[in-house]
Amino acid sequence: MNLKAHFFDKRNKMQITHDDDFASQNLAAELLANIPAITSRPIVFICIGTDRSTGDSLGPLIGTLLEEKRLKSFYVYGTLDQPIHAVNLEDKLKEIQMKHRNPYIIGIDACLGRTKNVGVIQVGNGPVKPGAGVNKELPAVGELHITGIVNVSGFMEFFVLQNTRLNLVMKMAKTIAEGIYLAGLLYQKTAITEQEKTN
Repeated sequence: MNLKAHFFDKRNKMQITHDDDFASQNLAAELLANIPAITSRPIVFICIGTDRSTGDSLGPLIGTLLEEKRLKSFYVYGTLDQPIHAVNLEDKLKEIQMKHRNPYIIGIDACLGRTKNVGVIQVGNGPVKPGAGVNKELPAVGELHITGIVNVSGFMEFFVLQNTRLNLVMKMAKTIAEGIYLAGLLYQKTAITEQEKTN
């Protein structure tokens, strides 16, 4: 859980309202605009969070939804069944680096923010910084990040996370997973087209 939504305020960041009619399509377009178009680097999504806290379950919910969609273009780690959280993050990052050669990593995490931004999905360059909410020094994750603002920050944040509405988290997870899935389909199509050109 990256508790501060304004952690990357100095950087350009795309903001998408989760219930916008074209939220998934806009997220897909933003991802494709940022990830390497044709690359030998595997594209890896790391969905951070735990199912022990409603607000912090955004990442593993996204990972599980993507696993169910059987995404072929990208690799996904962090699900409800096998979550990636503060306790195992460092070990999991090492495993992923060993399994994939020079991966392009996109970190996904929930965060808290201003009242007016609750329900907003953010995509930005640079890593997500998990562990802020548990006062742990954890490694930053990703060359690109997706964060979902699930509730309001500033006061009794652990309590706020525990009392975040599952309905909102689930809707945001579905929007983000659908956006990643659409990006995967388009990415795969582009890769096949480029391969055909070189043959």
